[in-house]
Amino acid sequence: MKQIRLFSGLFTVGFWTLASRILGFLREILLTAFIGPGPVMDAFVAAFRLPNMFRRFFAEGAFNAAFVPMFSKRLEAEENAREFAQDAFNLLAVAVLALVGLAMLFMPALVWLTAEGFYGDERFDMAVDYGYIVFPYILFMSLAALFSGVLNATGRFAAAAAAPVLLNIFACAALVFGAMSGGEVIRWLIAVIPLAGVAQLTLVWVATERAGIRIRPGRPHLSPEMRNMVRIAIPAALAMGVTQVNLVVGQLVASKTEKAVSWLFAADRMYQLPLGVVGIAVGIVLLPDLSRRLRADDKDGARNALSRAGEFTLLLTIPSTVAFVVIPYPLVSVLFERGAFSPEDTTATALAVTIYGLGLPAFMLQKLLQPLFFARENTRAPFHYAVGAMIINASLAFGLYPIVGWIAPAIAASVAGWAMVALLAFGARHMGDEARFDQRFKDRAWRIVAASLGMGAVLFTAVQGFGWAFSVPGWRYLALLLLITVAAAAYFFLGHLLGAFKISEFRRALRRS
Repeated sequence: MKQIRLFSGLFTVGFWTLASRILGFLREILLTAFIGPGPVMDAFVAAFRLPNMFRRFFAEGAFNAAFVPMFSKRLEAEENAREFAQDAFNLLAVAVLALVGLAMLFMPALVWLTAEGFYGDERFDMAVDYGYIVFPYILFMSLAALFSGVLNATGRFAAAAAAPVLLNIFACAALVFGAMSGGEVIRWLIAVIPLAGVAQLTLVWVATERAGIRIRPGRPHLSPEMRNMVRIAIPAALAMGVTQVNLVVGQLVASKTEKAVSWLFAADRMYQLPLGVVGIAVGIVLLPDLSRRLRADDKDGARNALSRAGEFTLLLTIPSTVAFVVIPYPLVSVLFERGAFSPEDTTATALAVTIYGLGLPAFMLQKLLQPLFFARENTRAPFHYAVGAMIINASLAFGLYPIVGWIAPAIAASVAGWAMVALLAFGARHMGDEARFDQRFKDRAWRIVAASLGMGAVLFTAVQGFGWAFSVPGWRYLALLLLITVAAAAYFFLGHLLGAFKISEFRRALRRS
């Protein structure tokens, strides 16, 4: 029953995250079509990455790693969980308000630090201009992250997982209306981002009220509990935000080549689709579950939760990686090549997709292994590992740029991702059996890899025989849909045949979700 409950949570979060990522993909399709790679899109990417970078620190980083385990344990033991959440809300609100104020004062410096290559051309002034408008989004999203943490800890995943859908709905609507009005499309897009943040915060705040947990703004109190949470949160912020920091380093390097920031951004959105659906779902559901089990000294249950989450991760990660490596060009061509997105842009973006695809399993495994530390309120070790990974990323990104050019950041990010996984696995070796995968996981892992490789062979054969279909106007969309359908059918057939998974498990989890 506990196993089905875990899968149910994973499917619930995965479903809403998939909806958000699909709409996000539509947003990027509209963005590349109406604006396209170039100075305006480069400037928007740099500006929008600023609040997203800090969101990873304050939201997915600090509060998923520090607040959720502490709140979950208090909720389980009925130890003033609501008061703890109230104090955390007030402290977070003041901290992020101060951050927003500083960012408004030093926006040019922030843009220079994260996209130094823009300095001296039109992209710099545009990025600063856009940054003033979009940066306050971090306030709403950080507070929404706290409410989402409360909901996740109580086992209510739907509202928190659905909230990001609102941003993409607002953004898609703004892009369409901007294009129809004949005005500057980018102005519509940046103006709507803070409004979307308000809508997301409202959704999870109301859902928390309905869950019986009332939180209201008030004066912050730096109690011993809050000091302990901050002590845990600071290293966790960097540990969880390592991928975003690596992306910013990559942007800094890529900003020296025109259009490279846009190419890497489009490729990033490709691999973020499976990473968001699987990696974020695993991180959100597994962390509170592990925290509760460790609190109850349920080591067998903790090991089972880790192993089943690991199966779920491999189940969708490995075939995604194979697809990104085998058919990157058809994917990018059909999804992005229209309007202002040229064949040259497709070729460059497809190369980046391949490189990021090789790092995708590493990015996923980080989401799986980090909760082992955070559930024990140990954020220092992941912090040290993150520093090591960032040094590797920066060294490769800057060191390889004179040799391979703008693609250096993608290579660096993938290598650093695998280095982070190796460090996390090394650090978890003394945690006991609850931090090790069980025999069922080991038996199924190689079968999932074999099924994925078989699917890759089917993809390669299909593209070799019918690759011409992806360049036929109108029909290329149907060709890609058929290719994906055939690949999925081949994967699930081979997976079921080899014993990589059982269809009945999906049916039970879907019924419960």
